[in-house]
Amino acid sequence: MIYVTEAIRIDEKELIESFVTSSGPGGQNVNKVASAVQLRFDVAANWTIPWDVKMRLARLAGRRMTSEGVLVIQAQRFRDQARNRADALERLVGLIREAVEPPKPRIATKPTKGSVRRRLAAKSHRSDLKRNRAEPDDE
Repeated sequence: MIYVTEAIRIDEKELIESFVTSSGPGGQNVNKVASAVQLRFDVAANWTIPWDVKMRLARLAGRRMTSEGVLVIQAQRFRDQARNRADALERLVGLIREAVEPPKPRIATKPTKGSVRRRLAAKSHRSDLKRNRAEPDDE
């Protein structure tokens, strides 16, 4: 059992790992040893993750989340399989922990009087520049 938070936990049986040949470092073994890890986790089927966290997780995951709600993490940073497995699991837990934190609500603010004055002064200055560029009216 992997404890992400006090309320959220992942059973190892829910994780599906497949191993493929890595495109990264590996020397002579790069084409022979399947050191890259593809970790799949069915977020939609997990009952310990609340609905709002699942929605934030889907937004954070982006293209890594399939339409069926399966999160796919590819790890090929290291040369050996064990370190790539640990890296994939660490990234999964980090992503879920990031999704647990609710977004900070935006506080609406008004522009200061000075900033409004500076913006309008810059606009009138630009307007004067363009007006002076035009050919004078010959009446």
